[in-house]
Amino acid sequence: MNQAPLTLNRADIARRIPHQGAMCLLDHVTAWDEHAITCEASSHQALDNPLRAQGRLGAACGVEYAAQAMAVHGALLAEQAAGPGQAPRAGYLASLRSVTLHVDQLDTVTGTLRVAAERMTGDGNTVLYSFTVTSGDTCLLSGRAAVVLDAAALFSPTGGAA
Repeated sequence: MNQAPLTLNRADIARRIPHQGAMCLLDHVTAWDEHAITCEASSHQALDNPLRAQGRLGAACGVEYAAQAMAVHGALLAEQAAGPGQAPRAGYLASLRSVTLHVDQLDTVTGTLRVAAERMTGDGNTVLYSFTVTSGDTCLLSGRAAVVLDAAALFSPTGGAA
């Protein structure tokens, strides 16, 4: 994987995804290319993390970290194809497969999260990613996600397939 052509910090990420404020969970993009992206996050330790419930951050919330990495990846690919400032197509998480949680909680993890997503296949309307969330040498969760791009555009106004 190549290093990103520019340093992507939290503000750069927030400009590329719909999640803002505390809901923008990623701190940095550390590497990306047309097939994959790697990000880092420390927001799992924040007491004001918006995904916390009953004072804890369950491991399943790691899927949102991965989904944000996929969204940043899609935005970077759109910029690469059309130039900076070009709005990426809206993506919707359509399904999850083979999600394995190796821990119960993320907020008890003391190290930085490494969020990696790899584009396995895709066409103009759907993309399949595999993802992992790790800390150090420990895999916290992994799985696959299908993303549908511009879901509304897949159907005609009458409700049938276009």
